[in-house]
Amino acid sequence: MSTPRTTTDHDEIRAWVEARDGAPARVPAAEAQGGGGVLRLDFTGGASSEDIEHIPWDEWLDLFDDQGLAFTHKDIDVPGEESTYFDFTPRHD
Repeated sequence: MSTPRTTTDHDEIRAWVEARDGAPARVPAAEAQGGGGVLRLDFTGGASSEDIEHIPWDEWLDLFDDQGLAFTHKDIDVPGEESTYFDFTPRHD
């Protein structure tokens, strides 16, 4: 298992997500309540319990910054397998 890593670097986040066949998304219903929506990442083959809307990376990253978030992730979960573990945490600049 790898140690979780936290970053705000857009290129690092995008590369990590795309290496796992993920895509930027948000929960549209939350957008109607203000704030641009709740950010999500949608991974191929993943089971999403919420209706999500795929959005372009530039829009997703703008919302990520506007909401003051950091991205915590693991590279390896089980030996030999890439992890899709991630969490959004408050940014501490």
